[in-house]
Amino acid sequence: QVQLVESGGGLVQPGGSLRLSCAASGIRFSINAMGWYRQAPGKQRELVATMTNDGMTNYTDSVKGRFTISRDNAKNTVYLQMYSLKPEETAVYYCNARIVDMFKRSYSYWGQGTQVTVSS
Repeated sequence: QVQLVESGGGLVQPGGSLRLSCAASGIRFSINAMGWYRQAPGKQRELVATMTNDGMTNYTDSVKGRFTISRDNAKNTVYLQMYSLKPEETAVYYCNARIVDMFKRSYSYWGQGTQVTVSS
Protein backbone atom coordinates (compact mmCIF):
# COMPACT_ATOMS: atom_id res chain seq x y z
CA GLN A 1 0.00 0.00 0.00
CA VAL A 2 1.55 3.27 -1.13
CA GLN A 3 1.46 6.03 1.48
CA LEU A 4 2.56 9.63 1.23
CA VAL A 5 3.04 11.49 4.48
CA GLU A 6 3.49 15.25 4.43
CA SER A 7 4.91 17.43 7.17
CA GLY A 8 6.12 20.97 7.69
CA GLY A 9 2.98 23.02 7.26
CA GLY A 10 1.89 25.66 9.71
CA LEU A 11 1.28 29.34 10.31
CA VAL A 12 3.76 31.83 8.91
CA GLN A 13 3.75 35.58 8.53
CA PRO A 14 3.72 37.18 5.07
CA GLY A 15 7.24 37.17 3.70
CA GLY A 16 8.15 34.18 5.82
CA SER A 17 9.45 30.74 4.88
CA LEU A 18 8.41 27.15 5.30
CA ARG A 19 9.79 23.82 4.20
CA LEU A 20 7.42 20.98 3.39
CA SER A 21 8.47 17.34 3.32
CA CYS A 22 6.75 14.29 1.89
CA ALA A 23 7.92 10.74 2.42
CA ALA A 24 6.59 7.90 0.29
CA SER A 25 6.44 4.34 1.54
CA GLY A 26 5.14 1.03 0.25
CA ILE A 27 6.69 1.66 -3.15
CA ARG A 28 7.04 -1.51 -5.20
CA PHE A 29 7.81 0.03 -8.56
CA SER A 30 9.50 3.11 -9.92
CA ILE A 31 8.53 6.62 -8.89
CA ASN A 32 8.53 8.60 -12.10
CA ALA A 33 7.83 11.99 -10.59
CA MET A 34 6.90 13.65 -7.32
CA GLY A 35 5.43 17.02 -6.72
CA TRP A 36 3.32 19.46 -4.78
CA TYR A 37 -0.15 20.81 -5.42
CA ARG A 38 -2.29 23.16 -3.36
CA GLN A 39 -5.95 23.86 -2.89
CA ALA A 40 -7.25 27.06 -1.39
CA PRO A 41 -10.80 27.29 0.00
CA GLY A 42 -13.33 27.47 -2.80
CA LYS A 43 -10.72 26.91 -5.49
CA GLN A 44 -9.53 24.01 -7.57
CA ARG A 45 -6.39 22.11 -6.76
CA GLU A 46 -3.46 23.55 -8.69
CA LEU A 47 0.06 22.46 -9.48
CA VAL A 48 2.81 24.14 -7.49
CA ALA A 49 5.94 22.24 -8.52
CA THR A 50 6.97 18.83 -9.80
CA MET A 51 10.26 17.04 -10.27
CA THR A 52 10.98 13.98 -12.38
CA ASN A 53 13.46 11.24 -11.62
CA ASP A 54 16.05 12.80 -13.87
CA GLY A 55 15.76 16.15 -12.13
CA MET A 56 13.53 18.07 -14.50
CA THR A 57 11.42 20.59 -12.64
CA ASN A 58 8.23 22.42 -13.42
CA TYR A 59 6.86 25.35 -11.42
CA THR A 60 3.71 27.34 -11.65
CA ASP A 61 4.61 30.87 -12.71
CA SER A 62 3.58 32.54 -9.48
CA VAL A 63 6.16 30.66 -7.38
CA LYS A 64 9.16 30.78 -9.70
CA GLY A 65 12.13 32.30 -7.94
CA ARG A 66 10.59 31.82 -4.49
CA PHE A 67 9.91 28.09 -4.18
CA THR A 68 12.37 25.25 -4.73
CA ILE A 69 11.46 21.60 -5.12
CA SER A 70 14.02 18.91 -4.38
CA ARG A 71 14.08 15.16 -3.99
CA ASP A 72 16.01 12.50 -2.17
CA ASN A 73 15.42 9.52 -4.45
CA ALA A 74 17.08 7.10 -2.06
CA LYS A 75 14.56 8.04 0.62
CA ASN A 76 11.57 8.47 -1.74
CA THR A 77 11.17 11.94 -0.27
CA VAL A 78 10.31 15.25 -1.86
CA TYR A 79 10.72 18.70 -0.34
CA LEU A 80 9.31 22.12 -1.09
CA GLN A 81 11.23 25.10 0.23
CA MET A 82 9.02 28.16 0.18
CA TYR A 83 10.27 31.72 0.61
CA SER A 84 8.51 35.09 0.59
CA LEU A 85 5.14 33.53 1.23
CA LYS A 86 2.04 35.54 0.45
CA PRO A 87 -1.39 35.47 2.16
CA GLU A 88 -3.01 34.29 -1.07
CA GLU A 89 -0.86 31.16 -0.87
CA THR A 90 -2.78 29.98 2.14
CA ALA A 91 -3.98 26.52 1.17
CA VAL A 92 -3.77 22.83 1.86
CA TYR A 93 -0.63 21.57 0.17
CA TYR A 94 -0.73 18.04 -1.20
CA CYS A 95 2.11 15.75 -2.13
CA ASN A 96 1.76 13.67 -5.28
CA ALA A 97 3.73 10.71 -6.60
CA ARG A 98 3.44 9.18 -10.05
CA ILE A 99 4.44 5.56 -10.10
CA VAL A 100 5.01 3.38 -13.15
CA ASP A 101 4.69 -0.39 -12.90
CA MET A 102 6.44 -3.11 -14.91
CA PHE A 103 3.82 -2.80 -17.64
CA LYS A 104 4.42 0.96 -17.97
CA ARG A 105 1.07 1.75 -16.39
CA SER A 106 1.06 4.99 -14.45
CA TYR A 107 -0.60 5.50 -11.09
CA SER A 108 -1.04 8.72 -9.15
CA TYR A 109 -1.01 8.82 -5.38
CA TRP A 110 -1.81 11.66 -3.00
CA GLY A 111 -0.92 12.53 0.54
CA GLN A 112 -3.46 13.69 3.09
CA GLY A 113 -2.39 17.31 2.78
CA THR A 114 -0.75 19.79 5.11
CA GLN A 115 -2.18 23.20 5.91
CA VAL A 116 -0.12 26.29 5.14
CA THR A 117 -1.52 29.53 6.51
CA VAL A 118 0.13 32.83 5.64
CA SER A 119 -1.19 35.52 7.93
CA SER A 120 -0.05 38.27 10.24
